[in-house]
Amino acid sequence: MTRFILSRILIAIPTLLIVSVFVFGLQKLLPGDPILVMAGEDRNPEVLEYLREKYRLNDPIPMQYLYWLGGVVQGDLGISLRTNQPVLELIAQKLPVTIQLAIMSMIFAFLIGIPAGILSAVKKGTWVDYVANVVALSGLSIPNFWLGIMMILLVSVNLGWLPASGYESPWVDPVKSFTTMLMPAFVLGTGLAATLMRHTRSAMLGVLQADYVRTARAKGLVENVVVFKHAFRNAVLPIVTLSALLFGELLAGAVLTEQIFTIPGFGKLIVDAVFNRDYAVVQGVVLCTAVGFILMNLIADVLYILLNPRLRTAQ
Repeated sequence: MTRFILSRILIAIPTLLIVSVFVFGLQKLLPGDPILVMAGEDRNPEVLEYLREKYRLNDPIPMQYLYWLGGVVQGDLGISLRTNQPVLELIAQKLPVTIQLAIMSMIFAFLIGIPAGILSAVKKGTWVDYVANVVALSGLSIPNFWLGIMMILLVSVNLGWLPASGYESPWVDPVKSFTTMLMPAFVLGTGLAATLMRHTRSAMLGVLQADYVRTARAKGLVENVVVFKHAFRNAVLPIVTLSALLFGELLAGAVLTEQIFTIPGFGKLIVDAVFNRDYAVVQGVVLCTAVGFILMNLIADVLYILLNPRLRTAQ
């Protein structure tokens, strides 16, 4: 297991290096000059030159990249051109918000998507299967921003059950934090649930036709035992991979949902950074997102080995 994890980490290093090159190079193609944004209306040429020298924007692009990469290796992602704060500090402020939203969204997705997928596979060809597929297709088709607006109008404006927007840290007020994140988590979770439902159904349909499942039924085992102990246990592997990728997408920031519900997470941070030509923040957020995806894939690989005894013996 240790050798397996080390091999994955060794593969991740050149991957992150390639990502860093693309991130740094592509953000240079963004239109506009960040120094002009910083200078505001009073664009004194001496001040502009000073700022360009300070942030090394006069250096050749390869030198700028190497300087930035050297800082990243030392844990320094640069300074925000807009707020003059360290990028690492900004990420540390916003990341817990997005992690909380991602975890709550995945809980909704698991509670809705996996049971619906199992039920749809077991009841294949019945009205239950058709209803589940229609609901899943609806969940994939309805845009999150539209569902979020409708939820605000119904739940917050008309019924007054939950706050329409805002955010409160769970360390300050756990109850208020939960209530403010409930709607955005549900909005994101329904879309993820639809994806999970479809994949769970496909995996279960393949497993339910296996010989060992027919043998278990021939022995007279209770249907629930056959479905959950024998079938779902073997169908869970592709679901684990999908869940890890979906969680990685959520860590990248649910931009529209965070904007609609005014949640100060990763999505809002990167949108503000792009509009303000805040190169250092864009680079830092995208690099952290890449690290998150690689980490989630590593976790999925480890879970694969833990859940499948044949893979454990092969390591």
